[in-house]
Amino acid sequence: MQRVNYASGAHWEEIIGYSRAVKMGNLIEVTGTVAIDENGQVVGKDSVYEQSRYILQKIEKMLGRADAAMKDVIRTRMYITDISRWEELGRAHCEFFKDIKPCTTMVEVSRLISPDYLVEIEATAILHNT
Repeated sequence: MQRVNYASGAHWEEIIGYSRAVKMGNLIEVTGTVAIDENGQVVGKDSVYEQSRYILQKIEKMLGRADAAMKDVIRTRMYITDISRWEELGRAHCEFFKDIKPCTTMVEVSRLISPDYLVEIEATAILHNT
């Protein structure tokens, strides 16, 4: 089975030794993703909703690189630093997955790698045509 690693260029990928996504056969795993843009700037610094939307857009683009789409996502994992703001995260998630309805997990964590990151999201997708 062929393995394809997808990089995003984030400086952590080489420091930690990981890929933004890995595709093996018809399975695609997208690693934990935060709201940082291509210039290293946080998007939506104080907004769980804006960070979540941006993260899901990044995941959608990465899936596209792996010949997949959001409709192929079967599971998401969402990490939030303040669970009382779950509705903001849920609203963004629903905008992308209202009709797809993947399995999901949302948990509160004490912190992420930067205090500016309020949310981190992972996704698992399975392609049905391979």
